[in-house]
Amino acid sequence: MIVMTGIRVELNRRERAILRAVAAGRAVLVWSCEPDLTVDGCWCDHSAVHNLLEAGLIAGARQVGFGQPTPAVVTDAGAVVLDEATEFVA
Repeated sequence: MIVMTGIRVELNRRERAILRAVAAGRAVLVWSCEPDLTVDGCWCDHSAVHNLLEAGLIAGARQVGFGQPTPAVVTDAGAVVLDEATEFVA
């Protein structure tokens, strides 16, 4: 559990792994009404990706058209969550 500005963010292991992969530059978002994400070319768990996007922890590097790919990036909020999780585990 991570608390950010009064908002409690709880990530499961899969969501944390996806967040780390995005931070490492290994992920691509395919934009649609429900975006999909690949890590190293493999599709990720749709609900985990949805949760990360809804929480504002990941985003596309740029706006693209429907069905088009864009590199996934960790947002500032996502970076805080990663830093907090790293400190907690260490």
